[in-house]
Amino acid sequence: MRQRESEDPSPVAASASTAADMPVFDESIHEVITEAEVRPIPEGAILLIREGARVTPLASDQLAARRIELRFKPRRQATSQIIALASDHGGFAMKQRVALHLSTLGYAFRDYGPPTDDPVDYPDFAHAVARAVADRVCDLGIVLDAAGIGSCIAANKVPGIRAAMCYDTATARNSREHNYANVLTLGARLLSESQILEIVTTWLTTPEGEARHGRRVAKITAIETQYQRR
Repeated sequence: MRQRESEDPSPVAASASTAADMPVFDESIHEVITEAEVRPIPEGAILLIREGARVTPLASDQLAARRIELRFKPRRQATSQIIALASDHGGFAMKQRVALHLSTLGYAFRDYGPPTDDPVDYPDFAHAVARAVADRVCDLGIVLDAAGIGSCIAANKVPGIRAAMCYDTATARNSREHNYANVLTLGARLLSESQILEIVTTWLTTPEGEARHGRRVAKITAIETQYQRR
């Protein structure tokens, strides 16, 4: 199940254990939360809504009955970029924390799964994010698995994707400035939460570099195109 994209940032900060255990669904684009918005959300999840949004009585009853926790996001100007987000089971808990962090930074995001930490195959979810970016459904992508390597390899099989596995802010900055990376992969079991959130922030806020870097990236694209013609 996909999380809805958001418009307004800054949910109330969640504890690490809460964020790890509960999937997060963002409905902050709505002024009114109705039964339609609540119906797809599983029991025990977190629902992010905009500050001042009205919750209908029927929706409120469903929230209480299914123990869905409401979090509020202040009205504040958000970035226009949409981030595709996914993980495997090894990255699921950290994905939930990254989702909250994206909202805090003001990024809309779409969660391409999985909805739980049950065992899954990382190539499926890396592929989903890569396709979303390549098809321009989303602007950038982030994938978390245990080490970050497999998802990087899988994502880079999709034409038009330049996935980078980053392990600190220096590699995050370099991948955007020099390589125009459009998908970030992270090793959820190799990095701490604070490291990952710092990398995500740096990666998202680093612009693509000047023309000399673009010329080199164009050569990467030319290599890709050459083998597509075979």
